[in-house]
Amino acid sequence: YFVKVAWAWTFWLLLPFITVTTYQFAKSKFLYGPTKSVLMVLQRLSALLVGTAIWYVCTGLFIYIENLTGVCSTLGKPSEPHRLYATKRECHQDNGIWNGFDISGHCFLLSYCALMIMEEVAVLEGLSIDQNSKLRVVINGLFVSLCFLTMIWVFMFLCTAVYFHDFSQKLLGVLIGLSAWYGTYRFWYLKPLSPGLPLPNIPLSSKKYSYSR
Repeated sequence: YFVKVAWAWTFWLLLPFITVTTYQFAKSKFLYGPTKSVLMVLQRLSALLVGTAIWYVCTGLFIYIENLTGVCSTLGKPSEPHRLYATKRECHQDNGIWNGFDISGHCFLLSYCALMIMEEVAVLEGLSIDQNSKLRVVINGLFVSLCFLTMIWVFMFLCTAVYFHDFSQKLLGVLIGLSAWYGTYRFWYLKPLSPGLPLPNIPLSSKKYSYSR
């Protein structure tokens, strides 16, 4: 159940982290005013809407494929006519077992969430905050929470890899998760009309670690 709502946990922790760090970054690095800083925050938060859309479309597609390819096995009485089931839910309502191609939604979601968190926390490499600032305490707390959440996702990914699905279903789920990450953070977010990267217009090679602990 914890994994089934993995996107909710990721969303509600990234929401304040992106908001606070982007606003602070816009003011300190770009010297933006309050209005332009808020607009930049809204632009970066749209990455969460993109992630929500990816989660919704992909999980819906997985369910559709499983229903399309599945067959229900039930222990009905010999005298009863054989019933055709259209969905997995209908099959389970009659205590049946649905055998279909079940792409691993857990492998997809856990890999995508972990990669997205890693991309977003990279903003700390370019963020300078006073050591005694209360804002620093808030950001540290969110950062530690996101790191802890990522550890949970990696652990549950390993559990899924060992105990659930067959190899092809897990592999396809991971490939879709990697494609979603690569298509956004390595391709679309580099374009002008996009949510943008956590450190916009700053190449990876020029990043300097200034958020000393």
